[in-house]
Amino acid sequence: MEKIRIAFQPEVFTVRLDDILPLRKMTRAIAVSRKYGRIKSSINTVGLIEPLAVAPQESDGKRMLLDGHLRYHALRECGVMETKCIVADDDDSFTYNKRVNRLSTVQEHYMIRRAIERGVPEEKIATALGMQMSALNRRKGLLSGIAPEVAELLQDRNINTVTFDILRKMKFLRQVEAAELMISVNNFSLSYAKAILAATKQSDLAKPDQPKKILGMTSEQMAKMERELDKLNRDFKAVEDTYGDDVLHLVMASRYLSRLVENENVHEYLDKRHPEMLVEFQTIIGATSLDQMGPADMFPR
Repeated sequence: MEKIRIAFQPEVFTVRLDDILPLRKMTRAIAVSRKYGRIKSSINTVGLIEPLAVAPQESDGKRMLLDGHLRYHALRECGVMETKCIVADDDDSFTYNKRVNRLSTVQEHYMIRRAIERGVPEEKIATALGMQMSALNRRKGLLSGIAPEVAELLQDRNINTVTFDILRKMKFLRQVEAAELMISVNNFSLSYAKAILAATKQSDLAKPDQPKKILGMTSEQMAKMERELDKLNRDFKAVEDTYGDDVLHLVMASRYLSRLVENENVHEYLDKRHPEMLVEFQTIIGATSLDQMGPADMFPR
């Protein structure tokens, strides 16, 4: 069995920033970005968490910076003289951050709650994350009024926090339906959540006695959306229930047609007597080839 080689040395080294050569320049647009501000604020508050990735040492003692340019420049601005680094054995095209799964909105909420429960001051958390206290409070109470099933469904998704405000206006059962609908079309935008709310029946709202108010939409338009979305949901469920079997049957039929057309006698007969049918058979075979269809197409969740 071939041995698996790790992409970097297992030891963490301390390297002077003066001995690290960045490969990208710091631009003004990056310097004023929110992301850079949060990194700098986090380093000022809790220090560097993720080491920089550098190339092996050159003859002059310098190392090229492969990953962590924002952290490098933030450390410079914070007056840090040396930092922790991992040394890459792979080529410089490897980007370590591509292998890191960033925190989703729900996971960030759990992280903040755990930090507060462990006694970390909220002001320190807000400073480390580079956000205002109002934004921290919003994330801290993100799942208040949200169905547990929705939190589980959306735990790995990056979603605008305001989208949860929209979901909170619905009853738990409708929240689950809305979350499943967003997942099925892979759309977690605020505008789509508002469209689902507009199409939600009054009886499915958390406060059914209060009329819905959607900016730019009349009550007649919302009532029409309710009817259309209800029909769309029924059609979608009907297709979803039979899709896996239909695709499997289509693939099996395609394989049969492929063997049939490969027969020289059959191919010659169709070509002379029914050329239009032969074209249709070949179109079906090409469209449903297993080489073009992955397991997710054949057996969807």
